[in-house]
Amino acid sequence: MARSLLLDKSWQWKQRDTAVAAVLDDSTGWTVAQTSPSEIHVELLKAGRIPDPYIGFNEHKLQWIGEVEWLYQCTFEFTPLANEKYALLEFLGLDTICDVYLNSTKILAADNMFQTHVVQLDLASLKPRNTLLLHFKSAQLLAKQLEAEMGRVRAGSTNLGDPSRVYVRKAQYNWRWDWAPEFMTCGPYRPITLKTYTARIAEVHTHALLSASNISSLAVDVTTAGDSVFASLRITLADFHGTVLKSQDVSATQIGTIPNVVSWDLAGVVQPWWPVGYGDQNLYAVSVLLLDASGQTLDACSTRVGFRRVALIQDELKEADQYGTGTTFLFEVNGVRMFAGGSNWIPGDNFLTTVAPERYRAWLTLLRDGNQNMVRLWGGGVYEPDVFYEICDELGILVWQDFQFACGVYPAHDSFVDSVRKEAEDNVRRLRHHPCLALFCGNNEDYQMVLQWGDVKDFPAIKIYEDVLPDVVERLTGPEPVPYWRGSPYGGKGWDTADPTIGDVHQWNIWGGKELPYQDYAKLGGRFVSEFGIPAHPPMKTIKYWMADAPKEQWHAQSALMAQHCRAGSFERRFSILMNEMFRVTEDLETYVYNTQILQSEALTFAYQVWRRKWAGQGREYTSGVLVWQLNDCNPVSSWALIDYFLRPKPAYFTVARQLAPISVGISRTVVKSRDNDRPIQYYDFSTFLSYGANLEIWGTNSALFSRSATLEISCVDLLTAWTHKETRSVTLLPNQATELLSMPCLGPPRDVAAPNPTGDDKFITTYSVVVAARLLDPTSGEVLARFADWPQPFRFLERASLKDPGLSIETKENGDVTEVKISAERPVKGLVLSAVDDDGDDGPDVQWSDNALDLMPDDAQAVVARGLSGRKIGMAFLGKEKV
Repeated sequence: MARSLLLDKSWQWKQRDTAVAAVLDDSTGWTVAQTSPSEIHVELLKAGRIPDPYIGFNEHKLQWIGEVEWLYQCTFEFTPLANEKYALLEFLGLDTICDVYLNSTKILAADNMFQTHVVQLDLASLKPRNTLLLHFKSAQLLAKQLEAEMGRVRAGSTNLGDPSRVYVRKAQYNWRWDWAPEFMTCGPYRPITLKTYTARIAEVHTHALLSASNISSLAVDVTTAGDSVFASLRITLADFHGTVLKSQDVSATQIGTIPNVVSWDLAGVVQPWWPVGYGDQNLYAVSVLLLDASGQTLDACSTRVGFRRVALIQDELKEADQYGTGTTFLFEVNGVRMFAGGSNWIPGDNFLTTVAPERYRAWLTLLRDGNQNMVRLWGGGVYEPDVFYEICDELGILVWQDFQFACGVYPAHDSFVDSVRKEAEDNVRRLRHHPCLALFCGNNEDYQMVLQWGDVKDFPAIKIYEDVLPDVVERLTGPEPVPYWRGSPYGGKGWDTADPTIGDVHQWNIWGGKELPYQDYAKLGGRFVSEFGIPAHPPMKTIKYWMADAPKEQWHAQSALMAQHCRAGSFERRFSILMNEMFRVTEDLETYVYNTQILQSEALTFAYQVWRRKWAGQGREYTSGVLVWQLNDCNPVSSWALIDYFLRPKPAYFTVARQLAPISVGISRTVVKSRDNDRPIQYYDFSTFLSYGANLEIWGTNSALFSRSATLEISCVDLLTAWTHKETRSVTLLPNQATELLSMPCLGPPRDVAAPNPTGDDKFITTYSVVVAARLLDPTSGEVLARFADWPQPFRFLERASLKDPGLSIETKENGDVTEVKISAERPVKGLVLSAVDDDGDDGPDVQWSDNALDLMPDDAQAVVARGLSGRKIGMAFLGKEKV
């Protein structure tokens, strides 16, 4: 039978001594590797030769690592079996410029981090004891050399890496990004395997199909290699529990690709795979055995599949919205049109070998538990390992997969195109069987950048995005190809990447771009918003990690050390614009951190709310998806992430989750201005003390495929007086869309109880101090289906005395590692963030909260489950009391 030997032991590493003429003569000074697969920064750290790259200013001390050459070496024993005739070495990932020697003979020169390299060996070249040597050269220096030869091009900006990066097929974020430090690492970052055989299964291509009438079928293509000593193939389909559902032996002696070894109608045998929230994630195993004439197994392969049909629908809209008509940009799975709510994914670490399967599962489970159903793998990182997509299959998370190009003018000379074509083929073949895979996308922002710059005369990579990549996707994923999209963003005439009526858009005029107020998200959407975001500082516990033993004078928001861990261009100015519009200025670090987190949660909540509202039924799918930038971090940093490097959710994670719940409710407040040019419409701004009230619009969303009856409850509470108001009415939420529920004036206290009128204007109404909350209740059980509270803005105008003592009450009930927490308040509370506090004031081990960042109203207690609280006190921070 074919054998596989994983080469994960006996590795050593060293810096190459360039004074030695030949690499093979550089034989002293080796250090035993502590990881396999391996990256040189990780080895150096474990050996105690460098400080923690993520603490303080240490990044600057480690730049030399990417400028020198490194050697890896392993030894392995091999004893051939009598019936073995062939051998190969499979390298799943070499980062990046690497010459490979087997027993002093050069067998490979690799220069693409994203390719799988398979080297066929002469069996006689293997000895009882073998040495495999990997010589990694500097990708950084090679990039500059190629730039000198071929010319400097436009690529990103000062905080998006050196432009020379476009010439080397290495993860682009390694060169630095606006959320990533610059660590040019190298090493065998994915497994290396020796395979020996006489005959083997080289490839299995499963076609797990679901027809337009929802009938499942399976076809299997098998490619064999070696000698034709086999007699048959056995194809077996089993369910998740291992129960065999169908099996067939097929005579076969042909070397090469055998199409349609089996072609099965599976009506009534299997069930479809669905994205989370729409049905079950039914998965099946397709196993292939290569058998000889006596029925003995020569090789075996197993692939997990799901039966589903996915389409990218771009239909003409029946009615116009604020942008006009145009076309939809929506995903239809198994005939069901769905709103895609989710996140963008960047690599889980600067050092990929440190991301264990458990860490991937933790990230993606948080995404799923946050009511998200799609993740976009951004084009400046990597094609993630198999385990990432396997977890997405299991959790029902749709995957938008970028090819690895980001923010640059990439070349298209013959050798580069050939390398990219193989890279694409390797990864499309590897990923195509995953039911989670919804889209392949050519690049991230390359079209957009060229349009914005306006001075790029030659855009050669169009050949890649419009010829090479779509050909690879169609050829390798047929007969029902995975949808392909040229770039993100893309659409409109002449690929106008900002056209809101066609294709997808990246909405960065909030925070970046024009630096507009976040309330303008209501005016700045598109058919599919595949990027947008507002940054925030991570929890103080993460900040304390990178600050370490920094002197006291560095512990403020504008210190150099804080700036070291906030990589976004012009971050301080951009933070200040939005922060100063919403909050009072503070120099206290903990208060400032809290305010950035509430800013992020308010902005993202508003965006998801107003854009999901535009999922308005068939023919009116004005916005069909919203993917926030970004889900995660690759290092401890201040960024746009919902969840920080240590898997600690920020408040925005929870508030977004509530907006993406199966049922949600939204409120829009339009202030009646005394000046029609005040901005934005939600603000009590110049007219804070001369406003004529406000108007409310309330809507609900329902992702179920059936209507839902509910009771809409509206509560108003004045922050400056004891006045309250409550009313209810019956409503119906239409299926799989948003439903407009109510339009009404915002009520306020009558004049005889209202706060004093500072204007003398009889039209003046004090809604500027009124909090309006809406709840959707089950009409039978009274269960709260959704809730939302709309607060007057900006928060800096709210009187602090009305916020400081809201009469909070907490009840806890311990049940092992689980603590049930019930929270109530006598007055409205904005942004209640719960944390665990030890007696010494530290926050101790991390706690998993089922919900957080709560807005509380009187007579509406909320329940939260905490895992890992372990008897510690619960710390509380909220607007008006920002420090625990």
